Amino acid sequence: MKNIYLLLLFLVPFASFSQDSDLGNWMIYFGNKDFSDRFNWHHEVQYRNYNAIGDLEQLLLRTGLGYNLTEGNNNILLGYGYILSQNYLELSDEKFDINEHRIYQQFITKQSIGIVNLQHRYRFEQRFVEDDFKLRFRYFLAFNIPLNNEELVDNTTYLSVYNELFINSEANVFDRNRLYGGIGYKVNSNVRFELGYMNQFLGNKNRDQINIVSFINL
Repeated sequence: MKNIYLLLLFLVPFASFSQDSDLGNWMIYFGNKDFSDRFNWHHEVQYRNYNAIGDLEQLLLRTGLGYNLTEGNNNILLGYGYILSQNYLELSDEKFDINEHRIYQQFITKQSIGIVNLQHRYRFEQRFVEDDFKLRFRYFLAFNIPLNNEELVDNTTYLSVYNELFINSEANVFDRNRLYGGIGYKVNSNVRFELGYMNQFLGNKNRDQINIVSFINL
């Protein structure tokens, strides 16, 4: 099955007690299946841990049906997501579950400026968090810049940078910001690897994360 990619993201913890650590492990699968030149099915699984593995922070399941406005560069999508979060009680080793159902709409556009490959993603979310309803807007901007070739062809080392801003519709407008930078290597059209750093700013605290990323096209 073509046009499917697998992303495994591992973040190495520096502390043995997961709730005291700002580093964790994300294992993420992204898939995309083209039904035609216009329609595609997006699906993903994200398994996020407080530590290396076995201490669940969040399980995210997301899917959606997309439509290409132009060939390969502009895509609109309507999707649904289910999110299970397990949060620690303050000053405790006990957790409590939060269930969220999410409907979202997004628009992705891609472009190239010289050797720089850009991607913009605009996403609007309607979030049903337990008995609460929330709205959120997200803007994602990514750059991939080849370092030893003029394009992202086989055997290319590249610079990967992205920033994603989360905005709420409530009085507390700012939700979070994610900034990432890393070095990647494209083995061939099916395999890429990245080593990078991500800072997640959550208003009153930061999370620093080391990312080891694998992309596999099947």
